[in-house]
Formats: sequence, C-alpha cells, structure tokens
Amino acid sequence: MALRHTTGFWPVTAAIGGNAIVTVGKLIAAVVSGSSSMFAEAVHSFADTLNQTLLLIGLTRSLKKADDSFEYGYGGERFFWALISAVGVFFVGAGITAYKGVTSLIHPEKIEFSLIVYIVLAFAFLIEFYTFRIAARSLRRSHPDSTLIERLRLADPMTLAVYLEDAVAVAGLVIAACAVTAAYYTGNVLWDAVGSILISIALAVTALTLIVKNRAYLIGRAMPEELQEEVVKLLEADPAIEKVLDFKSSVLGWGVYRIKCDVEFNGGALLRAAYRGRKMRDEYEEIKDDFEAFKKFSADYADRIPRLIGKKIDEIEKRIREKHPSIRHIDIELN
Repeated sequence: MALRHTTGFWPVTAAIGGNAIVTVGKLIAAVVSGSSSMFAEAVHSFADTLNQTLLLIGLTRSLKKADDSFEYGYGGERFFWALISAVGVFFVGAGITAYKGVTSLIHPEKIEFSLIVYIVLAFAFLIEFYTFRIAARSLRRSHPDSTLIERLRLADPMTLAVYLEDAVAVAGLVIAACAVTAAYYTGNVLWDAVGSILISIALAVTALTLIVKNRAYLIGRAMPEELQEEVVKLLEADPAIEKVLDFKSSVLGWGVYRIKCDVEFNGGALLRAAYRGRKMRDEYEEIKDDFEAFKKFSADYADRIPRLIGKKIDEIEKRIREKHPSIRHIDIELN
C-alpha cells in the first residue's frame, strides 16, 4: 500500500505543516508580549510538530514488508512511535507549559499588550482549525455510522493523536486569547499564568489518553469482539468442525490481525469426505475375510485422514481470509 493512501497519512502531514508555521508565529508573539500563555502555545505547537513527525516515521516504518527477523511484519511500529509521540506530548508539551505557568504565578512579569498577539492567534486559529477539520473528516470517513465517542474508541491511533492534539490546539488558542485579554484589562498578570496551566492540563489529559490506547495495542490487544464472534460462527458453520474450544487473537498492525484457535473435528464428516459417496459396506464385504487386505485398508485410511484434515483446514482458512481480509495469519489446531 502506498504511503499516501495509508490511514492517518493526510491528517499527520497536514498537522506537521500547520504546526511548523504556527510555532514560529506564536514564538514571535510570545517574545513581543512576554506572555506566558503565548509561550505555552509556542511550546505546544513545537511539541506537536515534533510528535507528529514521530507519527509519520511510525506510519512509514509500519509499511515495511515482513522478513526473517519480523515474520508477521512491522505493523507494531505504528503503535510504538505513537506511544513515543504521546510521551513527548506529556513531558515536552505539558511539562514545559506547566513549568512556565507555575513560574509565572510565583514570579509574575508584566505583559506588553500588542496587536501582533491577536493577529498571530487569529492566524494560528485558522490553520489549527483547518488541520483539525482534516483529522475530523478522516475520523468520520473511517466510521461513518458511529457516534463521536465510538469513533474515538475505534480510531486509528495516528488519526486519533492528530485529532486530539489539534482539538487541544484550537482550545488552547481560545484559552490563550482569553488569558491575555483578561490580564490586559484587569492589570493582573496571574490570569496569563492560569491560562498557561490550563493549556498544560489539557495537553496532559490528551497525552495520557494516547499512552493508554497505544499501550493496549503494543502488549497484544485482541481484535474487535464483533469480528471474533463472526469468525467463530464461520468456523462452527463448517460440518467438519464439531466446536471451537479456544479462540485467541491479536493485533499485528492497524487493521491487521492474527488468530489462533483449537477446534474439535467431526469424525463423521471426515469419514464421509474420505469415501466420497462410496459405501463402507462394499469395502467391508471385499476385505472381511482377508486380514492382509484389512491391514492395507487400515493403513490407507490412516494415511488419508491427515491429508483430509490438512485440506479441510486450508479450505476453512481460505474462506476466513476471503470474508475477512484483515485476518492475515490463521493457526487452526486440533484438540
């Protein structure tokens, strides 16, 4: 699959470009005004740019083909780099922003009012809102019939990261604008420090949400329960399978799954397949008085059954892959 057609690619690349531009503008506004809220926003955008670059690295590496070292592929790279990105949001984004806010509370400094601050905020709002809309559109397209809460729960970690970070970025701009304005009109610079701390809290919540989600995939999260139920029904619908005794699954990459199941085969169905309509009584009549012929029949039967089982398992696996292409690796074992 080409990189540009991969889920999450366009939201990530749009966010990187937008945040890189916005970082420069916010930093200029922070230097001109001395506002801790604007500095917090500059750090916020800088952290987002770095973190979304990490997401793009993970997206690129997850498309590498399987090799001898990683026989199930590199799909987990997506979750690993997304986890590193989330940790970056927490320590770089939320950490530095909180430090600046607390420092401003303890040692308040005068803020210079400047029209540049509001121009930068307005410009940044337009760009951040645009990238947020791209992420929201991608999220909606992936799960068109779901509610927002369900989309967030089912979302690809890449798209979810950009969506949440851009949502916080838009909210952070509003907080920064309100904080700077309140500090200017009241003459109390503590409003500006409070704005910085509120932004850091929003970043910390976002980071922890992303860390928890990516951790689940990295330690071997099972595929969706609805999909598991469909596969089990498909297995048990085959006459050769008496019942599914154990079923396990894991996520190998975004939308790529592996399943392993223990099944109990139906001996009668295999027997009918082995004789393909011939009557056992006919064979019995032929060999009933000939022990050597009976031994030959038994050896032939013992040799035929494993081949029949192997062929039947291949048929079942092919049927599962045709109906559910996302299940790439299937291990069916006999109890």
